[in-house]
Amino acid sequence: MSIVTYNNRSIRNISAIPGAAKSLTHIKTLTASSSSTLSFVNGSSDVVLDNTYPIYLFKFINVHPSNNGTGFAINLRTGSSGSYSAATKTTTNFRAEHQEDGSSTAFGYAASRDLAQATGDINIMGDTLGNGNDECASGKMYLFNPSSTTFVKHFLIQASMYHESNANQNCFVGGYANTTSAITSVRFKMVAGTIDAGTIKLYGIKDS
Repeated sequence: MSIVTYNNRSIRNISAIPGAAKSLTHIKTLTASSSSTLSFVNGSSDVVLDNTYPIYLFKFINVHPSNNGTGFAINLRTGSSGSYSAATKTTTNFRAEHQEDGSSTAFGYAASRDLAQATGDINIMGDTLGNGNDECASGKMYLFNPSSTTFVKHFLIQASMYHESNANQNCFVGGYANTTSAITSVRFKMVAGTIDAGTIKLYGIKDS
């Protein structure tokens, strides 16, 4: 195993890192401003969701809702512009919760948030995200091989959010889009109201 060294010894001056770090490629950043939806559409505005990468990573950062006590939702869609269809999905959803003052904790399956062969949005957080000035949610979603026309499309989501009742919830969602059609669009929205602020970034992950 070779040892990687750098000519300058200051980490802050490193402009490029060889090897594994190059496997993550930034594709697109969308920034919300009272936005009803944010969508990443294959072939539009420099977005790719095809076989260029086997895995795609979405990072949502400081997503702040306009409404108090709402959820943050994602949908995977097939088709093309003007004729998108929400994919049929089956998911699981569980979460851990800790009250800010330490008064209570919880851990369990969130049956009300899962989908069973349904086309609805994947509601990661239920309807509990707060909209106080400092309240928001951040997390990530991995989408595997969305352009496959052979297999279903698996995804994994993890998010940390500020509950409207002053608690942290760590939310975990797994599932698949039960379709052999390619996923061509990924849409983010609030269950109620708008995405008042926040950033969503899309990356492609190359083969190892």
